[in-house]
Amino acid sequence: MSTATVSALAILLAFGLDLWRGEPPARFHPVVWMGQYLERAGRLIAPPFITVRNPGDVHASGAASSADMRDMPDATVAAGFRSDAVGPTRHEAARHEAARHEADCGGAVAMDAPPVRHSARRQFLSGMAAWLLGATVCALMATLLQWGIFQLPGWMAAPLLALCLKPLFAWAMLRDLVARTEIALQQGLDAGRSQLAHLVSRNVHELDAAGVRESAIETLAENLSDSVVAPLFWFVLFGLPGAALYRFANTADAMWGYPGERGGRWWQWAGKWAARADDVLNWLPARLTAALLMLGAPAALWRRLPTEACRTPSPNSGWPMSAMALRLGITLGKPGVYRLNDVAPQPESAHTPWAIRKAQRVTWIAVLLGMFFLVLQSMR
Repeated sequence: MSTATVSALAILLAFGLDLWRGEPPARFHPVVWMGQYLERAGRLIAPPFITVRNPGDVHASGAASSADMRDMPDATVAAGFRSDAVGPTRHEAARHEAARHEADCGGAVAMDAPPVRHSARRQFLSGMAAWLLGATVCALMATLLQWGIFQLPGWMAAPLLALCLKPLFAWAMLRDLVARTEIALQQGLDAGRSQLAHLVSRNVHELDAAGVRESAIETLAENLSDSVVAPLFWFVLFGLPGAALYRFANTADAMWGYPGERGGRWWQWAGKWAARADDVLNWLPARLTAALLMLGAPAALWRRLPTEACRTPSPNSGWPMSAMALRLGITLGKPGVYRLNDVAPQPESAHTPWAIRKAQRVTWIAVLLGMFFLVLQSMR
C-alpha cells in the first residue's frame, strides 16, 4: 500500500474518530502542548503592559499572562478556536495602540512616556525566533513520527496515522459548541452568553441575543476554515508535518497575534511574525472554504463575495464568514467594525442549525476531496 493511499485512509479514519470520540484528553493533546510552549515563550518575548500617566507613576496593566485562550476550557484550547470576528480584532488593537501613543515603543506606555525604539526590533526578532523554534520542533517531530508509521504495513499505518492526524483538526467540537450556544440561548440570554464564552475570547456580556447568534455563526464559519479545511489542506500537500506546522502557526496567532495589549502583555511587535505567518498559511484555505460554502449559489452571490469579504479587518476570515452570510441570507458583523451582507436581516434561531448543516457539508466535501487527490497521487 502506497504512502498516499495510507494517508487517504487516515483522513477518513481520523474524521470518523472525530465524530465518534471528539477531542483526546488535554494531557495527551498535541495542540495543548503547543499552547503550553507558546504561553511560556510569550512571557519571555512580550513585555508587560505598562502605563505611565504621571512622571514617576508607573502601572502594570493586568497579569503577566500571554494567552487569550488561557481562561477557556482545555478542550476549546485544544481545538484552537479563536474568532477574529468576535474577539478583539487587529484593527481594534491598533486603535487601542494609537490611543496609548504606542507607535514604536518597546513596551506599552501612555502618551508622556519616552519611546524605546531599539526594543521593537528586539521584540520582533525574539517573537520570530520563538515561533521558528516551536515550528521546527513540531515539524521535525511530525516528520519522524510519520516516517516511522510509513515503515509499518498499511493496515497498521493507516489507523496510527489517523490517531496522529485527528488532534490537528476539530469538527465535532466546533459543531457541538455552536449547537449548544443556540440551545442555551433559547433558555435565556445569560445562558447563551455563558455558552458562547466557550467559543470566543471577547467579553460576551455586551452582546444581545442577535449578537450572540451572529457571533456563534461567524465563529462556525471562520473555524470551519481554521480547524477543518486548512489542516486537511496542508496534510494533503505535505502530510503530517504540514498539518502540524499549520496547527502550530494557527495556535500561535490565536495566542500572540495581537498588535496591542493582551493578557497584561504588549504584543505589537512580539506577535507580528505569528500573525503574518498565519495570514500566509490561511490565505488559500480560507478562500477554498468560502468557495465550498458557495457551491450551488446563484452567480449574483458569487460576484458579491469578494466585496463582502474585504469588509473585515482580517485578510482571511472575511471570506468564509461572508460566504456563510450570503448563503444563509443573513447579516453578520461586529458593531463599529464591519457588517457583512448588510441588506439582509439578522439571524434567527432557525439559521444556526442551517449554518451547521452547511458547514457539515463542507467538511464532508473537504474530506472526500482530500482523499481523492491522495488517491490520484498514488495512481501515478
